[in-house]
Amino acid sequence: MKLPSVALVGRPNVGKSTLFNKIVGKQVSIIEDSPGITRDRIYQEANYNNKRFYLIDTGGIDASKMDFNAEIKMQAEIAIQEADIVVFMVDGKEGITSNDLLVRDILRGADKKVIVAINKIDVKSAQENLYDFYELGFDTYIPISSIHNTGFIELMDTITMNFKTQEEEYEDTRIKFSIIGRPNVGKSSLMNALLNEERVVVSNIAGTTRDSIDSVLKYHNEEFIMIDTAGMRKKGKVFESVEKYSLFRSLKAIDRSDICLVVINAEEGIKEHDKHIAGYAIERGKGLIFVVNKWDTVKETSIQEFETQMRAEFQFAPYAPIVYLSALTKKRIHTLMPEILKVKENIKKEIKTSILNDVIRESYQLNLPPSYKGKRLKIYFVSQTGINPPKFTFRVNNKGLVHFSYERYLENKIRENFDFTGTPIILQFKNRNGDE
Repeated sequence: MKLPSVALVGRPNVGKSTLFNKIVGKQVSIIEDSPGITRDRIYQEANYNNKRFYLIDTGGIDASKMDFNAEIKMQAEIAIQEADIVVFMVDGKEGITSNDLLVRDILRGADKKVIVAINKIDVKSAQENLYDFYELGFDTYIPISSIHNTGFIELMDTITMNFKTQEEEYEDTRIKFSIIGRPNVGKSSLMNALLNEERVVVSNIAGTTRDSIDSVLKYHNEEFIMIDTAGMRKKGKVFESVEKYSLFRSLKAIDRSDICLVVINAEEGIKEHDKHIAGYAIERGKGLIFVVNKWDTVKETSIQEFETQMRAEFQFAPYAPIVYLSALTKKRIHTLMPEILKVKENIKKEIKTSILNDVIRESYQLNLPPSYKGKRLKIYFVSQTGINPPKFTFRVNNKGLVHFSYERYLENKIRENFDFTGTPIILQFKNRNGDE
């Protein structure tokens, strides 16, 4: 299901961040860091009246900055090409500024619905300036106060007017997989090799794939949706508009996928950013397959040697299968789809509660958790409470006694007994007395 996208644009300090956090419903904070995982959010999923959508937060457009051209270009790219609806925020207290006119000119060429949100309407001068904003030439104007809640419901009702509720969403049951990776690792070539046709123009210039393209792939009488993405670049190089924008697209493609194929360029070897890309997919709970492309160019290293390197570098995903192939020459291309089929089964796998409890009980007896201040973790019952990715809920005496090393032990025991190749699994601990 493709969720609609809403972009907040405007010059600096008009209250975009306050409104962004209000719509998303929480302060968007950086989650605790794990090795190999970069967390940076350009967008967030939001839900209003059971209608889900992406909210894109853009930086302030300011003509006075020396590097304003790249910045403006980036905002224009995001607002015009990515969003279904643009919320253009202005400051009612200050009235129209030259920067507002700059934003207006960028948006004028867009064939998108623009809602002008006139903020800080609780201030007297803002009420006097209100009608000046109609000069901007858009159709919809809503006076709001981000801080005092004024106009918020009217704004949200207008934004989501034509969005579908979750019940109305058409759910495509076909498995979706995305091809993700740094620029120029051979994602488009891989897609062509799988489709066996030149649907995507392949070029050697890094970053020539500017959009995500969905294709239907038929394999063993089953249809899959394949999502090709623009290359993901390192954060430090993301200052240029198209880069930030293609990273956003890749993140969105990951969100829409069930399985992510992380493409590694065998010629260049494993780069730090490859880990970050795999991290994004794991963080979002997606199935994972490493595809080592351009394998035909590697002469000195055996698969076993490269595999050792891969496992050392990607210690946080030991369950992900690795496929070695050449998209260009199609060598070993036949080894990829069987892995996708296997991971497809595993992300949806359900384990019988009785068998699961037998395994956990035995694992518990085999290796008792360490006691802490005279108390020891007790596991009363475990059940599978979700799929895609598989999720297991443990009822325990005190979830505060769960040490991360013991959690890892339990995950390893589950994996030893059941085949969860290619999928992350989530372990959740709840107190038996109902205290969450």
